[in-house]
Amino acid sequence: MPGRNIDFGHYKATGERSSIAAARVLDALAGGITSPVTTRRGLTARLRYMTRSDHARSAMVSEGLDPSPKTLTKWLEGTQEPKPSNLTLIEKTYRRMRRHNVARYLLQRLNAGGGTRVEIHPADDTFVQERHRRPDKKMRKVNFRRWDHIVAAWADGAWDKGNEMLLDDAWIDELRDAIGSDWGAYEYCKSLGFNA
Repeated sequence: MPGRNIDFGHYKATGERSSIAAARVLDALAGGITSPVTTRRGLTARLRYMTRSDHARSAMVSEGLDPSPKTLTKWLEGTQEPKPSNLTLIEKTYRRMRRHNVARYLLQRLNAGGGTRVEIHPADDTFVQERHRRPDKKMRKVNFRRWDHIVAAWADGAWDKGNEMLLDDAWIDELRDAIGSDWGAYEYCKSLGFNA
């Protein structure tokens, strides 16, 4: 049974962690505001989303974004622009709140009907010497039956804070169940997709 890749890319293979690729797909499925935070429309929509209730406001404060009511009013009216660091924090806070708000619905969709089919393309080994290549690597379509831990780790956003191990552990556990002993060939991938 393979272990985790410790030094991925040592032999010049390219790709990204399949758990991070899955998180991006989940973000796309979650939807949300498409206008960039740097536009007036995008900023206003995010601020309204994050201040629409006391619960949303307290979540915003817990993320470290706590503008005074006067500053918030100026941002909403467009008479004052947030600093670039605040724009980044607004975007991150909005994404985390959106993930949290849609996680339960998304989980129901992903678990419905016995799970969701995932198409995963292994890491690109074009530049790897022939003797170091895995000859059996190919695109796989597998069914992930339990998304609970994956969606919980994604909604928590720990991977967005630089701690991707929680999401990665949940993803690898399900990858082991879906693929079997060859799961290590798909820990890193060229591309990954699923729909619910």
